[in-house]
Formats: sequence, C-alpha cells, structure tokens
Amino acid sequence: MPRNSATPILLDTHVWLWLMEGLEDELGQRASGAILESSRTGKLLVSVISVWEIAMLESKGRIGLSVEIGEWVRRGLRAPGLRLADLTPEIAIESTRLPDWAGGDPADRILVGTARSHGATIATRDRHILDYANRGHVSALETA
Repeated sequence: MPRNSATPILLDTHVWLWLMEGLEDELGQRASGAILESSRTGKLLVSVISVWEIAMLESKGRIGLSVEIGEWVRRGLRAPGLRLADLTPEIAIESTRLPDWAGGDPADRILVGTARSHGATIATRDRHILDYANRGHVSALETA
C-alpha cells in the first residue's frame, strides 16, 4: 500500500532505536524525510511493544543504550511529535487475524496489527514486514 503524507507513521522498534541513538543514517533520505514530516505534524507513533522489545534486548545484553533503560524510554517517549500507541484489546485481536501472515514473531504481529488499526504506515527494514506490505496488507516505508 502506498503511503499518504497525512498518514501516521509507526516506527518499528529498530527504527525508534536508531532515531534515539543518533543513527539517522540508517534510515535513508526518503524515510528520514517522511519521519521528520510526521514528527512535525504530530503523527509519529511508537508501539508499547517496542518499549518491551528495547527493554528485553537491553536486559539480555543484545544492545547497549546511551543512558539507563528507564531514562532512555522516558526520553524516547518525549520525542517531538511522537505518541505512544497502546496495546488495546482490538490491536491484540487484530494481531491474531492478519491475512496471509506467515511470520512467527509475536512482536511483529503486534506492530503490524497496530499499524493496521491506526491506519498507519510502518517504517521498517524488516524484510518479512516489507514483503507483507508488498502483498497489500499494510502500508510500509522501507528504511535504507
């Protein structure tokens, strides 16, 4: 599905991490511009499942953060134009009924369910989600 500039952007967990850690070069010019525009218009979303994923990765030593996890999340949720997308019962149900979904990662299911429920475009580099978008089930913005 193509992205409309008025459509909110949901950041995949890795994209949120890159933004907060100053790794904007990972995004690419097109994605970076779209994310900045969504930030300016208050249409930038991060799912609560991304908070959980970041905390899990940090607790297992798979990622290092520039500050303590609690402070990192507080700062991350205060980013300009960013809103937290809660995990609602509707999103939980949607994530179990994704048409033509073959992936096994529950966090990806919730992210896709969140994007679909909010009518958002998901900014990601995740090949599985991008392939799913190419089949017309969700809108995606590919990062570099």
